[in-house]
Amino acid sequence: MLILRRTHCALGLQRILGRLQPQTSAVFPETYGARRWKNTDTGGASGYGFQSSSKWRGSAAVALVGVGTGIAYGMYRQQVREIKSEDRGQPSKGGKTLPVYTREEVSRHKTSAERIWVTYRNGVYDITDFVDKHPGGNKILLAAGSALEPFWALYSVHNQEHVYEILAEYQIGELSAEEQALGPVDEADPYANDPTRHPVLRVNSQKPFNAEPPGMLLADKYITPSELFFVRNHLPVPAVDPKTYRLEIGGEGVRTASLSLADIKRRFPKHTVTATLQCAGNRRSEMNEVKQVKGLNWGSAAISNATWGGALLSDVLASAGVTETTALAAKHVQFEGLDHDMVSTHYGASIPIAKALRKDGDVLLAYEMNGQELPVDHGFPLRVVVPGVVGARNVKWLSRITLSQDESQSHWQQNDYKGFNPNVDWDTVDFSQAPAIQELPVQSVICCPCEGEEVEAEEEITVRGYAWSGGGREVVRVDVSLDGGLTWRVAELEGEQQEPGRHWAWKLWSITAPVPPGLPAGSRLDIICKAVDDSYNAQPDTVAPIWNLRGVLNNSWHRVRVTISN
Repeated sequence: MLILRRTHCALGLQRILGRLQPQTSAVFPETYGARRWKNTDTGGASGYGFQSSSKWRGSAAVALVGVGTGIAYGMYRQQVREIKSEDRGQPSKGGKTLPVYTREEVSRHKTSAERIWVTYRNGVYDITDFVDKHPGGNKILLAAGSALEPFWALYSVHNQEHVYEILAEYQIGELSAEEQALGPVDEADPYANDPTRHPVLRVNSQKPFNAEPPGMLLADKYITPSELFFVRNHLPVPAVDPKTYRLEIGGEGVRTASLSLADIKRRFPKHTVTATLQCAGNRRSEMNEVKQVKGLNWGSAAISNATWGGALLSDVLASAGVTETTALAAKHVQFEGLDHDMVSTHYGASIPIAKALRKDGDVLLAYEMNGQELPVDHGFPLRVVVPGVVGARNVKWLSRITLSQDESQSHWQQNDYKGFNPNVDWDTVDFSQAPAIQELPVQSVICCPCEGEEVEAEEEITVRGYAWSGGGREVVRVDVSLDGGLTWRVAELEGEQQEPGRHWAWKLWSITAPVPPGLPAGSRLDIICKAVDDSYNAQPDTVAPIWNLRGVLNNSWHRVRVTISN
């Protein structure tokens, strides 16, 4: 059998078995470090990563105020001047005396016609010319006429040298001495109450928290332990008192209702379903290798499998008077979470009403995960679980359900989580012309061995991974190649037996096969996997034809390269 020597898997298992240390580079893990991500074709701009030196020049893409993941970009149209960190927020520019303003005067400048002003520490800045470069659209106007500090506390990715440098270019004045004497704007950390996370998680951003488990762990257990389940947060985790919690239901064809958590548990039969959730950005890092995209640099583990328990959404809606007839008044079910930003913009999403009302759609208002109370990071006390649908629609900390003729109007439904042609860029993209992602395509990934491992060529190698398809389609086959795709073998599948059309959970797969003969020490072994579902959907062989500017929906063949050792 295959022997691993000084491998990533082995090192990871050592940590798990007792020598686990907390992450030390939480926001910018070394693997995805800023310098590693530099791309000369785009000025170095990608994900969280930028050339970190304050002397860096180029068409940097950044945002002064962010939304969603806190990653937003604008093309920087001129060279930025060098600023020392101790000069940040100082009331001078190039040694010149600047005009003095009060906060009240700044508050009058909230539109392009009036010029858009913001403050940061003691400085006053006119960002009007920056607004059109902000891909988050008019979300940047949330700070218009006021201070940046609350937003930068919320989206801490902005607290970097190059952002201060760009902001300095827009400085037009300073706050009056009286205003300065009042001290800085309150920068209370809205993430202070976030829960403690398992240190094995590989962090892609701290605020908001987004992390995935080491890929090698995913194939170890069919049910992902809750503490290792990937975390995708868009905003600070809300503090919710289950005793006072209420779920509000309303909209077209619905009797308005307000339910407590106890009501939901007592009035509706508990339904249990095993379902896999996957982030639309899973495997985005591979798209970055083709061309940089905008978003968290997810590896191949932004996916996990759990057993969920709760009330069927169809039962809850029926109790509010929704029938097949009354449902004709609505086309969508909108969900709103309790998580929100500094101006009370809540996370929201929606699904087609047909999915919500189908008994065999298994849409849950879940209050349990893996037989335990729903963890805080995964939506306590109540979340939506929409099996077979992209993770973004599985709204956590659920507070409101609305039946409507329209989709959710939230940023994450209208201006994110959509796929585009590879030639669409940020100058030509029109989010209104693309449908919101719902069901995801067929997917498979190699979990072990890991990229870069050294293996001893004896007689056989064991390869393990996961495979899944959206929409309740069953994965019926996983093909594995040990020679870069020249020859293929069929892997063995394992997983819960689910009903046709309701295959919500992934399949784990494995194969043990002979190492291709005649490989000398130091040679590379290219391992590939690809899956097929019961509709005979198959994965595309390369990333480039499915590349898109948001880096979503990557389901290309997964490839791992290992080295034959002495």
